[in-house]
Amino acid sequence: MDQSFILDDVFLKKERDKARKLRATQWWKRKRSSGICHYCQQLFLPKDLTMDHVIPLARGGRSEKFNLVPCCKECNTKKKQSFPWEWEEYMASQKK
Repeated sequence: MDQSFILDDVFLKKERDKARKLRATQWWKRKRSSGICHYCQQLFLPKDLTMDHVIPLARGGRSEKFNLVPCCKECNTKKKQSFPWEWEEYMASQKK
């Protein structure tokens, strides 16, 4: 097995575990309590918002507070592993 694959797998597992723990904190509950999706700005029930990594884990992001935002499932699914500027281009094209 490729050594970089093992390290990537260990990194992803560690960061996903950190995100899981952060989802249980008061910080996260307050963050999503507005019910507003970070990307589309639409209103949802707070329980329906997911945690998104602005800079995706698969592209070097971390599970740190500055990199985590609440977003709706539709935006999270469409964003996939895009960087913020790639996603902004997509969102701009949707508004036209």
